[in-house]
Amino acid sequence: MYVYGNCCQIGDARKVFDELRKENELLWSLMLVGYVECNLMTEALNVFDKMPRRGVVEWTTLISGYVKNEDGCKKALDMFKMMREDCEDAPNEFTLDCLVRGCGTLGDLWNGRTVHGLIVKFGFENEYSIGGALICLYCDCESIDDARMVYDTMSDRRVNDSNELIGGLVNLGKIEEAELIFSNMTETNPVSCNLMIKGYAMCGRVEDSKRLFMQMPVKILSSLNTMISVYSRNGEIDKALELFEKAKGEGSPITWNSMISGYIQNDHHENALKLYRTMRRSSISQTRSTFSVLFHACACLGSLQQGQLLHAHLAKTPFSSNVYVVTSLIDICLSCPNVAAWTALINGHAHHGLGSNAISFFNLMVQKGITPNAATFVAVLSACARAGLVDRGMRYFRLMKERYGITPTLEHITCVVDLLGRSGLLREAEELIKTMQIEADEILLISLLHASSFWMEMEVGERVAAKMHALDPNSSSACVIMSNMYSRSGKWGQKMKVREILRELGGKKDPGCSWVDVNNRNHVFSVDYRRHPNCDMIYASLESLKVNAQHSTNEFDFVSLHN
Repeated sequence: MYVYGNCCQIGDARKVFDELRKENELLWSLMLVGYVECNLMTEALNVFDKMPRRGVVEWTTLISGYVKNEDGCKKALDMFKMMREDCEDAPNEFTLDCLVRGCGTLGDLWNGRTVHGLIVKFGFENEYSIGGALICLYCDCESIDDARMVYDTMSDRRVNDSNELIGGLVNLGKIEEAELIFSNMTETNPVSCNLMIKGYAMCGRVEDSKRLFMQMPVKILSSLNTMISVYSRNGEIDKALELFEKAKGEGSPITWNSMISGYIQNDHHENALKLYRTMRRSSISQTRSTFSVLFHACACLGSLQQGQLLHAHLAKTPFSSNVYVVTSLIDICLSCPNVAAWTALINGHAHHGLGSNAISFFNLMVQKGITPNAATFVAVLSACARAGLVDRGMRYFRLMKERYGITPTLEHITCVVDLLGRSGLLREAEELIKTMQIEADEILLISLLHASSFWMEMEVGERVAAKMHALDPNSSSACVIMSNMYSRSGKWGQKMKVREILRELGGKKDPGCSWVDVNNRNHVFSVDYRRHPNCDMIYASLESLKVNAQHSTNEFDFVSLHN
């Protein structure tokens, strides 16, 4: 470029520059793809932030990386919102495919339908992969009518699309509908057969399971595993063992887990533990299911010592905090966990922000035949609110009334208002408060007011603030929140009126503070706090840190300018 520049060949110089820039962009893209494929999302995001150009391909690459990781699906949705604001390119079918699958993983029907709307808007509804992803989304969210609608409108159905719908129907116990889809398929595969074998077994049609298994031209490993479970549930443990002997050489943990579970279902607990020991000697990987069923066996045997040994094995695996494993471990300590024990478990996970785990515990509790009570639903609704699972939370709210006959209390309504408010559905939350037959209290109203402030819904905020003032004219909470809302929206006249009311009430905002524990002693600090016994030493240390930081910054600037 220097040579071209000195020869006044500016056109050639620009051409070389453009080629170098393109090559540089390609290298950035390759680095991004490499980190995403290795699931190093922190490094991928760091590269993404430094890229000279970020088009739809780069955004889609990053979003797809987050979707592959279940814990990152919410981050994928956040990244898509940023993409819509910052990227000039429209999302393509690969972007939307990733988002649909991420919503399915989260069980987020609300956002899933929003993405479906974008798919229609951009004209991708007839793309093959998109149709399959939508069926998967609606099946995961138990919205089977929507899944069926997508399936019925597909012009080019593949085997996998039919399998997704059959799987969703089987999971909801709609075996006859699944059978109708299966019988109308022009082509099936072992997955199709396995799903129907499972479905038949679930509804007690064991003979149909056996018939279909015998008709299969190719009995692959998953087919054998499915039938081991079917025979075990039917009490035919010898036939299950016969299939296990054929399949165990493949080294699949599912095969071994199925046989261990079969022994336990037929009260052969000692055989189950013996097979586990053989499994370990054979270097077969243990899974969460391995420990879950074995802890149940120990509970049935009343063998605390064996349970402790298994717990030691569990501690060396990644499954020590898994919902199903932890529940089985509790079974050893509590011979019959009641609704109070389950509710405490759900509530604990909800309190620590582990919403998905809390919901899994709730579902497992129901599967085990424990009837949830009013306190259980407070816990699970709180979990949904913290995790942002609007559709699932509203489904549980309806389930509480319709299936269990529990009349919603103020606590339940507060949880639902919090759930709707956090998701921006403020008018729905306001309507719920209007229709309920319980008088709203300050906690309920302030939850909605905080949500109004977050989403800057001024009209809703003003109405809620008026209700709070009518409820307690001496409360200053609403005034403080509304003052901040008016300030952020530039409505200085209204802000001054609210501040004047606040002064009349004698309201004074508590100063923010921080605290730290040192040698089991709690130290509290706020702005310009000077009463701490080590005050002079603390401020001297802070000043020293500030000087050192400034010195380091100056050195960095000097080096940067000369390189």
